[in-house]
Amino acid sequence: MKSAKLIDSKVKIIDIEKPSLEGKGAIIKVLGCGLCGSDIVKIKHATKDNEQQIKLGHEVVGQIVEINSNASFKVGDIVALGHHYPCFNCDFCRIGAYSMCETFKKSNISPCGFSEYIKVDENHLKYTVYKVPDNIEHEEISFLEPLACIVRAIRRAGYELNKDNSKSNALVLGLGSIGFLTVQALKAFGVNAYGYDINNERMEFASRFDISYKKDKYDVIFMTSGSSKAIPTALEHVRDGGKIVVFSSIENEEGYKNNDIYYRELSIIASYSPSPEDYKISYEFLCNKKVNVKGISTVYTLDNLAHAIEDNICGKIFKAYIKI
Repeated sequence: MKSAKLIDSKVKIIDIEKPSLEGKGAIIKVLGCGLCGSDIVKIKHATKDNEQQIKLGHEVVGQIVEINSNASFKVGDIVALGHHYPCFNCDFCRIGAYSMCETFKKSNISPCGFSEYIKVDENHLKYTVYKVPDNIEHEEISFLEPLACIVRAIRRAGYELNKDNSKSNALVLGLGSIGFLTVQALKAFGVNAYGYDINNERMEFASRFDISYKKDKYDVIFMTSGSSKAIPTALEHVRDGGKIVVFSSIENEEGYKNNDIYYRELSIIASYSPSPEDYKISYEFLCNKKVNVKGISTVYTLDNLAHAIEDNICGKIFKAYIKI
């Protein structure tokens, strides 16, 4: 079968053996997979020493072709899925830091999302796999995992669905695909949410989805831009006593000054990856159209994955979906 592999710092499509099912789990024929910003980061920072361990693609939509499981799925089901799950028993899980759990970090799909077939285990089926309803397109439901990451960040900021968040306001800095979804998800949580990007084309695109910017002081700032240049903008817009959610890596190690945090009583919060509960909320938001991702992805074939990556890096597209 075809599968993507990083070889000598270049993404190549190679032929490998199709995964086989041994024990509990499922074999899934991949129908498509979204290209994540983290895939780009992995490619850019790959070395000779680590590129063999790099797995590309995890925003998978596929069809179950073989299964041995206690879960309710069956052969023929179209599913969307996430690639990591925690143990729920370690000290990290005890404090809710699920993405720091060793089981979380080691668990993954095999061989990678940009493959014709993948294998998932019983815990994937239990915690991160969801059946795709008829009312949603594959490109849309492929946002299950990235939107779950966003839900995690929003909940880390203190927002919950069962609370009245209508008096709170939040600003998202950076309106790439993650920032774009974050504003919508915040609104689904009942937050007065706004977005800003220095790229005028992104601002114009976001405006079509009722996303706007207002110069103001905000309770919470979500950092999704991936640039340290956004840090002064965050400090300018966050109100004293407010929160800044760090929700992206940046190109260097610049950060927030101690005295800015201390005298203004700011809370700097990081959020990385979702818990199983976040997947549930993400699935509900997508299926009920509370977050609109229709038509925002550009479709490529697996053989054109390298082209999709280059277009993403050059800013020619908003989001890539690799049809397999």
